[in-house]
Amino acid sequence: MQTPVRVVIYEDNNALRETMKMIIDYTPGYTCTGAYANCLSLLKDIDSSNPQVILMDIDMPGMNGIEAVEVVKSNHPGIAVIMQTVFDDNNNIFNAICAGADGYLLKNTPPARLISGIEEVMSGGAPMSASVARKVLESQRNINLKQESTLSEREKQLLKLLVDGYSYKLVADKLFISVGTVQTHIKHIYEKLQVNSKAGAVAKAIKDKLV
Repeated sequence: MQTPVRVVIYEDNNALRETMKMIIDYTPGYTCTGAYANCLSLLKDIDSSNPQVILMDIDMPGMNGIEAVEVVKSNHPGIAVIMQTVFDDNNNIFNAICAGADGYLLKNTPPARLISGIEEVMSGGAPMSASVARKVLESQRNINLKQESTLSEREKQLLKLLVDGYSYKLVADKLFISVGTVQTHIKHIYEKLQVNSKAGAVAKAIKDKLV
């Protein structure tokens, strides 16, 4: 028989916490090894409950869920954390993701989707409610547009030559500038695209269609 997936819940609403616990315990292949109203004894709770997946509320007394994710990931990076909250605003979404959250499901998520989300994160995925995923995509588009708009016409021209396989010397010859000037432009491109190599710049230019 397959060992059940161990799930721990952090939720300060008693009724909701018990409902979530029942959903998990009554689903074959899953077991709730701990359900807590706050994160004040977070590491001690984890040691005693030994979870593989944590369902984490954001708005809790004492330590909030985003702070708790950072603690979990710093001490137990192998534990998957799915935020489960009523908040779908950009700040909470991206603060949670930056803190290390592996998924983000809203509290109105149907039980079947909650279980499939746990299954998904156990398989290396990143489960998200539809509205959250949409905001993540919109934000990425805005970042890409901002990156593209911050590149000067000369930098875009130079980046296109790098994508086409030109060396720094050939770029200099093509644009009638010195290799030193090419290197200065490259440095600025790296900074704007947040990369640290020619390969990284080329990959990002192709991926994000910057040229």
